Amino acid sequence: MRFRDTATWIYYPGDFEIRLGNEMQNRRTERGVFFPPFWKMDSHYVLVEFSKKLNLTSGEDIEIFVEGKYNVKFDGKLLSGNPAKIHIPAGEHRLNIKVYNQSRVPAIFVKGKTVQSDDTWLVTFEDKEWIDESGKASDTISGTVYVNAGCWNFDSPDAPPSQFRLATEAMPAVGIERQPGGILLDFGKETFGFVVFHGLRSEGKLNLYYGESKEEALDTEKCETLDRFTFQGDQAKDFTIPESRAFRYVYVENEGLIYDSVSMLYEYLPLEYRGKFRCNDELINRIWDISAYTLHLTTREFFIDGIKRDRWVWSGDAYQNYGMNYYLFFDSPSVRRTILNLRGKNPVTSHINTIMDYTFYWFIGIYDYYRYTGDLAFIEMIYPRMKSLMDYCLSRRNGNGMMEGLAGDWVFIDWADFQMSKAGEVSVEQLLFCRSLEAMALCAGLLNQTDDLLNYKQLADDLFNKLFTAFWSDKKGAFVHNRENGVQSEQITPYTNLFAILFGYLDEAKTQSVKQNVLLNPDALKITTPYMRFYELEALCKLGEHQHVLREIRNYWGGMLNLGATSFWEKYNPNETGTEHLAMYGRPYGKSLCHGWGASPLYLFGKYYLGVQPETGGYKTFRICPALGDLQWIEGVVPVPEGEIKVYMDREQIKVSASQGEGYLYFTTVSEPSVNTGLVETIVKDTYKIKIETNKEYIIQALFQF
Repeated sequence: MRFRDTATWIYYPGDFEIRLGNEMQNRRTERGVFFPPFWKMDSHYVLVEFSKKLNLTSGEDIEIFVEGKYNVKFDGKLLSGNPAKIHIPAGEHRLNIKVYNQSRVPAIFVKGKTVQSDDTWLVTFEDKEWIDESGKASDTISGTVYVNAGCWNFDSPDAPPSQFRLATEAMPAVGIERQPGGILLDFGKETFGFVVFHGLRSEGKLNLYYGESKEEALDTEKCETLDRFTFQGDQAKDFTIPESRAFRYVYVENEGLIYDSVSMLYEYLPLEYRGKFRCNDELINRIWDISAYTLHLTTREFFIDGIKRDRWVWSGDAYQNYGMNYYLFFDSPSVRRTILNLRGKNPVTSHINTIMDYTFYWFIGIYDYYRYTGDLAFIEMIYPRMKSLMDYCLSRRNGNGMMEGLAGDWVFIDWADFQMSKAGEVSVEQLLFCRSLEAMALCAGLLNQTDDLLNYKQLADDLFNKLFTAFWSDKKGAFVHNRENGVQSEQITPYTNLFAILFGYLDEAKTQSVKQNVLLNPDALKITTPYMRFYELEALCKLGEHQHVLREIRNYWGGMLNLGATSFWEKYNPNETGTEHLAMYGRPYGKSLCHGWGASPLYLFGKYYLGVQPETGGYKTFRICPALGDLQWIEGVVPVPEGEIKVYMDREQIKVSASQGEGYLYFTTVSEPSVNTGLVETIVKDTYKIKIETNKEYIIQALFQF
């Protein structure tokens, strides 16, 4: 962070995110019944001290705005009353503002000529101040832990954090269908927002039944979401439902009321679509567009799972959304907000969302965030919370140094259409745990925490060395699913094996064995959720199977489009028919038809077809390795922190340019390449690289090999 040059509202880091998450996640209902999360929910610190050392060359007046009850201390002395303006003379000074707020997050906005509230201010939730019998105040610095303040985009004194709301935009229904008991509104595609009745008058009742499908909206007994309202009075008015809902269709039953028309307010987080992708295949283009819309619908106060049913912040879902975000919006604040909300506060009493694997994705996502953004200040702020959560994990290892599900733990992995045990030492959990320890070591290294780096690296190395003894089967040429009481299971599931590819844990022989025995084996157990297809297809891309992946994307995501999808689903099984596609959790409409993890083509096309990814934090250095698969041409834009990287490729030409950082373009040809600028370097026969410098366009002519 540390990027601001104007005043902004500041607060204890994570507190705004925790309170906002509490508000959002407790809006969930099931058929009108309040349905809160089932994990521990923390609250903000109710008393926070803000402090800043000042060194002014000339005096200035400052204005102070506060959310809460407060006092102001200047150079160690309390000022009378609740001053909204004070004069600060030239010289060195210390300003302290202490704020109490039980109902909202304590926050301040300070604005002067040079004195501005921003994330360089320090905050603490306990200043450990005391005064002895002589009246002397203690030295608060020696016993107090200060951290840099949190902030987002609340840059006006009239727009404090407590007033944050998502944006809205009026939208009409595109179709109205008369039914025996009411009307069915069709808004044309999956959407999210508030239904509005214009010119509502008279007395009576409105019953609203929402559906992601027509069948759901018309099934008044079993639809997942509904609202019922009673009105009295004849005066015409516009009525907006109080809570936003997810729907495409709304079935309205009207008892005695009169209204002029119905529309909606679409509710959304304003974001720029910075990433772009196009190719010669219009089905692929459509899949990219619907993926972008799906991700935007589920990028709200935080990255959430699905917009209809849960509207909760799930770490496994969010981790994938981070990756998609880096190739579409590159909205770093959304990633930070989500990471902070998921972590909550100490003490740690359970895994994130109570799910063991979701804790591990949280760790891995933090180092990934640094790779893409280069935001070392956030790593510095979140690192103590990483350590305390990792301490919790380490305390729950078994005698073999591995993680097993204990009382209160949910070992999730995936919604699978086959039976798999969650008992004992589940191999995929150990790989994710190992990767989490590596992420801890990498973050410790970034912060020059040498002892921590060595400790976490040793723990990761020890666990890595056990993986192959415990879970690798030479007979099956793959990792087995789990080990219980020291005995390997016979089952081979895709999960451990695809993560071993992604994490680079296999030598060449084992890599090829997993590729043939698991990933490309038509008789292997099949993944039927976009959630794990994300990792499966990424592993295949990493192995160079770009043509195979394109076929899978066309069949899988294209299959949803063939069934009328306007956003991508929580789960899709091509073998299901009719309304089976709407059912899940034993409920006829339990499936989410707009789920963040369904948008993974955004990530795949950006990282593995345009071929762009960071090599060092924040794209200071990067690599570009484009691939066509069976496409004739591709072109697109990958956003980076302070600019973009553009890529075009067809069978005979590559064009690239970057407005930030420097890196290398890698390619393979069957002919001698020519380039308009720069030096072509040979890596091995037919494989080359060219250094890419900022603000230059490179055009390479050759016959590219696939």
